[in-house]
Amino acid sequence: MEHKVHHTTPPQQNHDYEAIAASPEFKSLVRKKNKFLLPVTVFFLLFYFTLPLLTSFSTVLNSPAIGDITWVWVFAFAQFIMTWALCMIYVKKANGFDSEAETIFNLHNKNEGSDR
Repeated sequence: MEHKVHHTTPPQQNHDYEAIAASPEFKSLVRKKNKFLLPVTVFFLLFYFTLPLLTSFSTVLNSPAIGDITWVWVFAFAQFIMTWALCMIYVKKANGFDSEAETIFNLHNKNEGSDR
C-alpha cells in the first residue's frame, strides 16, 4: 500500500519590511521595548557584578545576617531570586511586544492588500 504525501508550500507574500520598520507604530514599539530593556539590563548587570566587586575589594558583606549566615550568602541567594523574577517579567513583557508587533504587521498587511 502506497501513501502519497502532498507537500504544500504557503503562498509567497512579499512584505515591505522597510515600510513596516519606517512606520510610526513600529518605531513606537521599538522605543517602548528599549525603554524597558535598557533599565532592566543595567539593573541586572549592576546587581550581578556588585557581589564579586564587594567580596573582592571590601569586607562589607562578611558580617552575620542571620545566625552564622553572612550577607554574602544572602546577596548570592538574592541573585537567583532576581534572575528568576527578571526572567518572568521579561517573558510577560516580550509576549506583549510580540502581540503588538503582530498587530502592526497585520495592520500593514491589511493596508498593503488594499493598495492592490
